[in-house]
Amino acid sequence: MTKPVCLILGAGAGIGGHVAKRFAQEGFHACLARRSDRPGLDSLVDDIKRDGGTSTGFILNAAEEGSIEQLVCSIENDIGPITDAVFNLGAQIGDRGLANTTLKQFELGWRIATFGLFRLAKILFPFMEQRGRGTLIVTSATAAMRGNAGQHAHSAAMGGRRMLCQSLNAQFAPKGIHIAHIVIDGAVDAPDTLGKMLGPERFQALRASRGLEHDGLVLPSEIANTYYYLAHQHRSAWTFELDLRSHSDLAWWNHQSQVNDV
Repeated sequence: MTKPVCLILGAGAGIGGHVAKRFAQEGFHACLARRSDRPGLDSLVDDIKRDGGTSTGFILNAAEEGSIEQLVCSIENDIGPITDAVFNLGAQIGDRGLANTTLKQFELGWRIATFGLFRLAKILFPFMEQRGRGTLIVTSATAAMRGNAGQHAHSAAMGGRRMLCQSLNAQFAPKGIHIAHIVIDGAVDAPDTLGKMLGPERFQALRASRGLEHDGLVLPSEIANTYYYLAHQHRSAWTFELDLRSHSDLAWWNHQSQVNDV
């Protein structure tokens, strides 16, 4: 029997990789797509297989014309039906004022984070609609809810992503497709996202002061548990929007500082 497929766009060592492992544990074939680092991708696939799951890894440039469309069609034809998809591609370029944000950076953030989601839905939803069911979980950020100084490109991309999710939900929820927009309202304990932004020394210092036993950084494994739960909600009580943060963090609507949103 063909396994259902969970497709993760943005499958790094943080949220995406943990989501892939969680779904694979439950019998899904995990298809992992990421922009670069083939050794890291192969390592994630091998971890899933060692744990008894099945998985396939793909290097994908989501900004390239036709790349997402080709990937979805290839998986549907050669591996199995994509019953669940996670759009986990980010657009964070750090704290940059208007003068230091180039036209290319601004456009690329939109092209990956918003246009990429549109392209995924446009190619994938006809398959899901034909089957009468499907789930699309979209990882978003505090920037979708609040625009801070230095976050021009990120906020525009994430705000557009949120509105696109609302429009997709309005059209496709009645057709059996569950769209969930997840606001990650805090720093995630992920070495290949937050770790790269801060650098190894600052990241480890942050983990020592707020993470580990303090539970002050959002754990990607716990995000993965939430995603799996959302994907299996009864359709009489679907969640559209959910925000996740550590117990010690102020919610975005109470936060007064102008720190980077992640």
